[in-house]
Amino acid sequence: MQQDEIWDVDAARRYDTPGSGMFAPEVLGPAVDRLAELVGDGRALEFAIGTGRVAVPLAERGVPVTGIELSRPMIDQLRTKANEATIPVVVGDMATATAPGEYTLVYLVYNTISNLLTQAEQVACFRNAARHLAPGGRFVIELWVPELRKLPPGQQATVWQSEPGYIGLDTYDVLRQHVVSHHFRFGEGTEAQLFRSPHRYIWPAELDLMARLAGFELESRQADWAGAEFTAESRSHVSVYRIPRDH
Repeated sequence: MQQDEIWDVDAARRYDTPGSGMFAPEVLGPAVDRLAELVGDGRALEFAIGTGRVAVPLAERGVPVTGIELSRPMIDQLRTKANEATIPVVVGDMATATAPGEYTLVYLVYNTISNLLTQAEQVACFRNAARHLAPGGRFVIELWVPELRKLPPGQQATVWQSEPGYIGLDTYDVLRQHVVSHHFRFGEGTEAQLFRSPHRYIWPAELDLMARLAGFELESRQADWAGAEFTAESRSHVSVYRIPRDH
C-alpha cells in the first residue's frame, strides 16, 4: 500500500490519543522542549506534520512552524486545531516537496523517515531537509533502533509492546531491511482491530552516512528527547545533524 492509502480518514480519526500514548505529557513535553531550544528565534519546518501532535504545542510557544504532509485526512485533522495562517502546510512527499522560505530547523519525529521504503528516498529526504536550511541549520530525526538482536535464526517477528488492550509486533524482512508494524487493539470480547504499516529500518551508522551525502555533520545523539545517553542498549535515538556555516 502507498503511504497516502495507509493514512486515510479512519487512520487520521484514530491517530490522536490526547493525554496518552505518544500524546502523553511525559512523551510529548520533552520533545517540544528540545525542539524549541534548538530552533531558538528561528523558523521550524516539520516533515510529515500529521495531525500536529508536535507542531501545535510548538506553535503555541511562539515558534513559527510550517509543515509538509502527504495525507490530506491528517491535514484535515490538524485543521481542527490550527488554521492555515497559524501553521501553513504544503501537501506533498517529505522527500521531494518544498516549502517557501528558509528555516533554522527541520525535524522529523516518531520514526517517520522509515515510512520511506527505499534507501534512495531516505537519502532524498536528507537532501530535501538540507535545501530548506540556512547555513548552520539543523535537521533532527527521532528513530528507533532495529531490534535484530532479538531475532533468533528462523524467527521473523518481535513483540515490542504488550499491555491490556494492545499488542504491537514487527515482522522483519532482513534482506530488504523492511519491517511491517502490526498494531492490535482489542477489548473484552473476541473482536480485535488491526492497523499495519510498512517501514524500511535504518541503522544509526547508515543514517549518519545519508546525512554526510546531503552535507550534514552529526552534532549530537541521545537516547531520548530528555538527553539520556545513547548506548548499545538504547531502543531509539534523537539525532541532531547540522549544515556547516561555511557550507
